Amino acid sequence: MRIISGRAKGRRLTAPDTPATRPVTDRVREAVFSIVGSWVEDAVVLDLYAGSGSFGLEALSRGAATATFVENGNRALEALRSNIQTVALGGTVVTSKVREFIDRSDGRFDLVFIDPPWDLPSPVLGGELADLDPMLGPAAEVVLSRRQADEVPVTPAGWRVATDRRYGDTRIVRYEKEADGV
Repeated sequence: MRIISGRAKGRRLTAPDTPATRPVTDRVREAVFSIVGSWVEDAVVLDLYAGSGSFGLEALSRGAATATFVENGNRALEALRSNIQTVALGGTVVTSKVREFIDRSDGRFDLVFIDPPWDLPSPVLGGELADLDPMLGPAAEVVLSRRQADEVPVTPAGWRVATDRRYGDTRIVRYEKEADGV
C-alpha cells in the first residue's frame, strides 16, 4: 500500500495487523480519487473509520488543506500515527468511536471518506450519514466504501448518489450534498 499521487507519491503505508481491518487497495483508492478529481484541492477532509489513514493521507498528498482521522482501534491507531509521520503532511488523529465523534464534533468538512467495517449494519451506517449532515459544508462530498454485495444506506435528505461503482469486492458510493442543503 502506498500513496499514489501528489507530494508524497510513492511513500509506503503500513496496514494494521488485525483481522477486522481490511485496507483499501491502491487500485480502489486510485479510482476514488479519479472520481473525486480536483474537489480534493484545499478541502477540509474527514476520514472516518480511518484504519491506516490511506484515504485522508492520499487527500493531503493531493492538496487537501487539512485532514482529521477518526479511529479507535489500538493497532489501527499505531499504523495511522506511523503513516502520518511517514507521509509528513500533517493531520489530526481523534481517538474515538465514529458515533461519539459525530455526536460531539462541531467541525465543518468538505470531503468525507467513510470506510467502515464491512459487518456494520446498513441502518446504523445510514444513521451516521444522516447525522453527518450538519458537519458538511455546502456542496460537500461523501465517499463510502462497502462490500460489493452490501446494501447502500438510505440516502439522507438533501444528498444525492453521484457515483455507485464496484471494484472487485468493493463498492464505492459517492454522495453529493446539495448546495442549498434542502
